Amino acid sequence: MAIFLLASCGAKRKVLYGSRPHHGTSSTSKSIPTDASDARDKSLSGSGIDNYAAILGVSPRDLNNKSLYSFIDKWLGSPHRLGGTKPSGIDCSGFVGMLYREVYGKDLPRTSRDMGDQVKRKYERQLREGDLVFFSFGGRNIDHVGVYLHNNKFVHVSTRRGVIISDIKDNWYYKYFVRAGTPKI
Repeated sequence: MAIFLLASCGAKRKVLYGSRPHHGTSSTSKSIPTDASDARDKSLSGSGIDNYAAILGVSPRDLNNKSLYSFIDKWLGSPHRLGGTKPSGIDCSGFVGMLYREVYGKDLPRTSRDMGDQVKRKYERQLREGDLVFFSFGGRNIDHVGVYLHNNKFVHVSTRRGVIISDIKDNWYYKYFVRAGTPKI
């Protein structure tokens, strides 16, 4: 049986019923929710940073921003809820706004569209950890945002899987990828 859900902060997408991860899933339980094709079924064993490094395809010493990964750890698996700002349910722009406030000490606009208007645009090859990536699932306007990590991976709030790490280059995301950049604030 199929239903229509709001996908990624506002666009409708047909999906099948499925189970959701629960809030509190973290790298300390040796599980990092990801739907990135090259990271699925990776064996994780070690510290939280070691596990993130394995998922992102980098050395642990390349992950200098410990507060970023600590923040992500606290939210992994939290379910999507349009307009939500709590671990019991959060949307993409709420997650990115809270991440930026806590990790970088910067306030961003509340909506993904407004965030998209407030970035210094970059090409994909120029992206660095903490940059914003934007998608348009519902047409011409930006309706989804995530935070770039490393090697095309980004953290965001999926309507089906909650807070998760995905890959921009995976077909589903890449066809809707519209913009990226560093917040001007």
